[in-house]
Amino acid sequence: MRPSHGQPWFVRRRVGFGWRPASWQGWVITAVAVALAVAAIAAFGRSPFRTVAVLAVVALYAGVAALTSGDRRPVLEREPATSAAASPAVAVEVVAPTVATVSAAAAETREAAISVEHLTKRFGDRVAFADVSFTVRAGEVFGFLGPNGAGKTTTVRTLGTLIAPTSGSAVVAGLPLCAENAQEIRRRISIMPEVPGLYLRLSVAENLEYFAGLYGLRDSAPRVHAALEAVNLAERARDLAGTLSKGLRQRVGLARALLNDPSVMFLDEPTSGLDPVAAREVHELIDGLRRRGTTVFLTTHRLEEAERLCDRVAILNTTLRTVGRTDELRQRLFRRTLAVTTGAPLPSPGPLLEAIDGVEAWSSDGPGGYTLTVSDPRGVAPAVVRALVSAGADVVSVSETHHSLEDVYLELVGSREGGE
Repeated sequence: MRPSHGQPWFVRRRVGFGWRPASWQGWVITAVAVALAVAAIAAFGRSPFRTVAVLAVVALYAGVAALTSGDRRPVLEREPATSAAASPAVAVEVVAPTVATVSAAAAETREAAISVEHLTKRFGDRVAFADVSFTVRAGEVFGFLGPNGAGKTTTVRTLGTLIAPTSGSAVVAGLPLCAENAQEIRRRISIMPEVPGLYLRLSVAENLEYFAGLYGLRDSAPRVHAALEAVNLAERARDLAGTLSKGLRQRVGLARALLNDPSVMFLDEPTSGLDPVAAREVHELIDGLRRRGTTVFLTTHRLEEAERLCDRVAILNTTLRTVGRTDELRQRLFRRTLAVTTGAPLPSPGPLLEAIDGVEAWSSDGPGGYTLTVSDPRGVAPAVVRALVSAGADVVSVSETHHSLEDVYLELVGSREGGE
């Protein structure tokens, strides 16, 4: 006998004997069994039949539990993960979806780890984010940037099934974002919040064993050890979490996020408050996740971090301002320029610079400094040098101007930052 919907009503206890309820049906049967046992005790009083009646209830309950129990093994112990880049150190397996059928739109985006279409979340009259659409490719590190109050964390919580969107649709880890798929989505992803939320009176290993239990992992010790090895904390496994620095707690939080070997990992400000050495270790871990094929959705305020780690970035300020690779965003927002420095100011820079083929405009940046807007920096730079030398100028330097991700960010968002 199996429940018709495929979800077991009971699962065998990890410690001790018997079964425990795993669904609402299991809890109803348990409540009925308890009520029958109490009724038998009340009805038979001190009669010898009281024991017989109670044992009969217990036997009936055990029989129903055995017949309606099922293989509710965790995600980590089922069919092999599809990612060929999975690391043997923390190799895990994913379960094939048994919930709502993926729609045609989801099938079209099966190569995407996350696909968001016109997603909006409101809290009463306040709009957290509105009409957001983007796609995160499988295996990429996707940066999600924006000022405080822009809606970044709310977006993560929405895609992580912690809160429901007001409107719009999304596909996360291959499943449409809906209430029916919430449990299965959570099995396939992990979320590391800015504050890890560890139990300070438990050791590092005990914290991870506890969370492994919540994932339903059997024989969690090897998985806990592998996760600690991945974040270089195996030697601190017995230390109380409360004795660790903030940086080490962040690393424990990362280890917790690795326990179920997610196909999509949401990291919300993972290097917040870390010193440069600890932050670099987190960066190396994220690079390792990329090599294993794990999709990383990274929210951060550190623009240099996003520029170094992310394949693509999205900039959000309630609405989505832009999505793309950093170099694409630079070219989209800024014209290409050359920075020219001469030993002395040019006596007549206008006629000289405007006569150079490929120079579209120029401006002065102080004595001996000039910015030239050009069509092709590499092609125009030699012509600029020849023209200046021919005019008797001492050329100190000619270089292409490189705009950083910070320049892109400030161009799109400015310095206006709201409060959370």
